[in-house]
Amino acid sequence: MREDKRTFNEIGLYLSFGNGKAPDLSGDGAFPVYGSNGVIGRSKSANHEHSIILGRVGAYCGSVYFEDGKYWATDNTIVVKVSKGNEAKFFYNLLKAYPLRSLAGGSAQPLINQTIIKRIEAWVPPLPTQRKIAAILTAYDDLIEVNKRRIALLENMAEEIYREWFVRLRFPGHQRTRFVKGVPEGWPFEIGTAFFDHVKGKSYASHEISDEDGACFFITLKSFHRRGGYRKEGLKYFSGSYKKGQSVEAGDVVMAVTDMTQDRAVVGEVARIPKLHGKKAVISLDVIRLMPKNMSTTFLYTYMRYSGFANYIKQFANGANVLHLKPDLVGRQKLLFPPADLRDRFSVLIEPFYQEVDALERANGVLTKTRDLLLPRLISGKLTVEELDIQFPPSMQDQPLTPTSANEDCHA
Repeated sequence: MREDKRTFNEIGLYLSFGNGKAPDLSGDGAFPVYGSNGVIGRSKSANHEHSIILGRVGAYCGSVYFEDGKYWATDNTIVVKVSKGNEAKFFYNLLKAYPLRSLAGGSAQPLINQTIIKRIEAWVPPLPTQRKIAAILTAYDDLIEVNKRRIALLENMAEEIYREWFVRLRFPGHQRTRFVKGVPEGWPFEIGTAFFDHVKGKSYASHEISDEDGACFFITLKSFHRRGGYRKEGLKYFSGSYKKGQSVEAGDVVMAVTDMTQDRAVVGEVARIPKLHGKKAVISLDVIRLMPKNMSTTFLYTYMRYSGFANYIKQFANGANVLHLKPDLVGRQKLLFPPADLRDRFSVLIEPFYQEVDALERANGVLTKTRDLLLPRLISGKLTVEELDIQFPPSMQDQPLTPTSANEDCHA
C-alpha cells in the first residue's frame, strides 16, 4: 500500500476573508450582485473581483460561488481571496467539497463566521497540482456554463417571438386584421377560467420534507427564480400523501402564490417543470398548477411569463410578513387571448426551443453528477493528477503556470 504523505494545514494560511456590504442594486448595472443565494441583481458599482463568495447567513449559509470578473458582494456574504502563488479555483472547489453548513451556529438564523472557516484543515498541494485539479473541475463548470448560456438564448428567443406577436401585435396576418381601440377584433376576452383551471398544492408537516431524499420531488417557492422561471437548485423532497392533481410532469405550468418577502419577486410568477427522473413530483401549498384549456402548456407558460400578467396579479397578494395570493383570484381576471389557430401556430414554432432547453438541462445534469463524483476524490488527493498531462480549459489558459517560493505559499 502506498504511504500517504499528504500534510494538512489550516486554510487560513492561504486565504484572506472579508464581509460584503449592503447592496447597491441597479436594474441596468454592469456588475452582478451576489447574495447568499448567488446573483440577486445588478449594480453600477463593484467592490470585489476574481474571488470566492460564501453565503454567510440564512437558508443559503455555506453556499459557495466564484466570480472571475468584478462584482458587488452584499453583507450576507463572506468574500474569500487567495494568496499569491495559489490557484483560486482550487480553493473554490475545496470549499465546495467541504460541508460548510455544518459549521454554522445559531438556531433561528444559521450563521457562519470567518474564524471557523480559517481553522478548516485541508490538503493543499503545490501550485502545479492545484492548477491541474482546478483545470479538470473547471472544464466541467465551463461546459455547464456554455449550456446555461445556450438555454438563456433559447428562452430569450421564445420571449422575443412572444412579444413580437402578442405584445407588439405583429403576428402573422396582422396587416389584414382589423383593430378596435388597439385590440385585434374577434380575440376572446373572458375570465381566466375559460382558458385554464388550477389545482392547489399540498399542505405539509416539517417532518415530511427534506433537502436530502424522499419518496417524491417537492416543488416549493425555492423552485422559482426571482421574476419567474424554474430553479433546479431549489428542489426538495416529500414523503407524505397527496392527490393525483397535485403531481406535475415535464412541461406543466406552476405558479407561486406565496412570497416570503415584501418585494413580490416570486408571487404570481410561473415556472415550467423540467424532466425530473426517478420520482414523481408534487407541488407544495405555496404553488398552484395551471392546466390549459384548448391550448398547449407551452402557450400558457409563455402567456403567463411574458404578457405582463404576473406583474398585474401579484398586486393582489397581501400579508404583514408573508404575502399570500388567493389562487381563485388568478382565474377570475378578465384576459385577452389570441384565437386558437394563432395560439397553435405559435406553439408549433416555440416548442422545439423548449425541447432543446430540456435536452441541455439533461446534459448539464450528467455533467454536474460527474463533476460532483470527481470533486471529493480530486480535492482530497485520493485521485492523483501529478503525472497527468492536463489540457487547461480556455478560462484558465491566460493564467501562467509559475511556481513560487514556499514563503509566498503560506501567507494570506
